[in-house]
Amino acid sequence: MKQLSARQLKDFIDHGFIKIDNAFSPSIASECRAILWEVCQCDPHDTSTWTRPVIRIPESGLEPFKHAANNPTLHNAFDQLAGKGNWLPKESLGSFPIRFPHKTAATDTGWHVDASFPGEVAGDYLQWRINIYSKGRALLMLFLFSDVSEKDAPTVIKTGSHFDVARLLAPAADKGLSFFELAQQLPSLPERPLALATGNAGTVYLCHPFIVHAAQDHHGTNPRFMAQPALHAKQNFNIDPAKKEHCPVEQAIIRALYS
Repeated sequence: MKQLSARQLKDFIDHGFIKIDNAFSPSIASECRAILWEVCQCDPHDTSTWTRPVIRIPESGLEPFKHAANNPTLHNAFDQLAGKGNWLPKESLGSFPIRFPHKTAATDTGWHVDASFPGEVAGDYLQWRINIYSKGRALLMLFLFSDVSEKDAPTVIKTGSHFDVARLLAPAADKGLSFFELAQQLPSLPERPLALATGNAGTVYLCHPFIVHAAQDHHGTNPRFMAQPALHAKQNFNIDPAKKEHCPVEQAIIRALYS
């Protein structure tokens, strides 16, 4: 079975993400796109039906999506990055933000870190949180179901920002910060190089759960199909530096806090 190389593991720790080409087959990607086209009720051959800059499709547990996420290449990568067996198999891939070329700007393009566990209810909203142990979340994953070039609204990743976010989260300990509390502090973080999550259909980006990222508007011609699910963790990560062995997710947090 294919394993991540030592260079890939180092890149994950240093940069906060890795790109896996051909993580699932083009035929599976095509099946998934066909389902999403049907659900969004847009015609791939009629641009007049592309009436919004982004359409979000609810999560689906249909077999093509399960096949995309559950294969030896990805399962081995999950073991290597998050600790052997410290993750839950994917039964669905969350929602699907489909981005279209459109004259209207999208309203969801702010920098953020995905939260991972439920907190208190404020008004009518459940506040989702994230803590230094990344409770509930092992990885952020970006599944590309269409070819994505620099013009096709690729997700923008702030390389190395997982170190900065770890330092923000540390004082809040177990309680952590809410999605919005953390988002409000992101503008104060150091400037970081930007990377674009481009690639052919079948590409998967595996990202540290603390990585800062953002959507962007579509400036190309072909709609972008992707999913951005969490890989859920069975246990909180152990960031005690006295522990003998740490997985790469833990190693990155420890480096941020102790080096």
